[in-house]
Amino acid sequence: MEGLFLGSLWSDTDYENRKHVSLFVLYGMLVCACVALSYLTGQFADLLGGQRILKLIIFLMLFLASPFLNFRYYRYPLWVKIPILLVDAFKYFTMTILFTTWIMPYLSISASDLQLFVIDFLNKTLESMTKVFAESAGTFSTVLGVITGGIYVVFLFAAVLILAVLIPGTVFLLVKFLQFGYDKLISKYILSNLLDR
Repeated sequence: MEGLFLGSLWSDTDYENRKHVSLFVLYGMLVCACVALSYLTGQFADLLGGQRILKLIIFLMLFLASPFLNFRYYRYPLWVKIPILLVDAFKYFTMTILFTTWIMPYLSISASDLQLFVIDFLNKTLESMTKVFAESAGTFSTVLGVITGGIYVVFLFAAVLILAVLIPGTVFLLVKFLQFGYDKLISKYILSNLLDR
């Protein structure tokens, strides 16, 4: 947890020396599950919905304050370390709900119309694939159309699912990279004297 939330600059763990692909895949799946739950059932709608400016302000405040909270982390007693970790965790939680706030408006199809949309998409896909094989395959055009259309739909669904999982993880890594760069600058030009004391 220290390596994940503090980053390699302030953490003395070997977090950066190990691969954590599964952790970011799990994070992406968690974000997808929350978005899907909110989209289909309306749960977390208030949390994942509006108030972008407020969420952005909170995130930026935590982002900017992070090096000042973390630079003496290992000199503090446990009862101070735990709140610092919680604040860092809350920063990434705020980043997550801010990210989902920007995603939700793009889910323009209502949950009640989703089934009709999927059925219509499947029918059009199978129909277009059948037409492709109509001249060359003759009576087998329907069979070939269904097979190729099914493969196309499965491939498309898998690609969308993979992207839906990878994008949140990529955003998380990007924010960690930006945080590391900012922390490095603050450490070099502002905190270096304090760290030597």
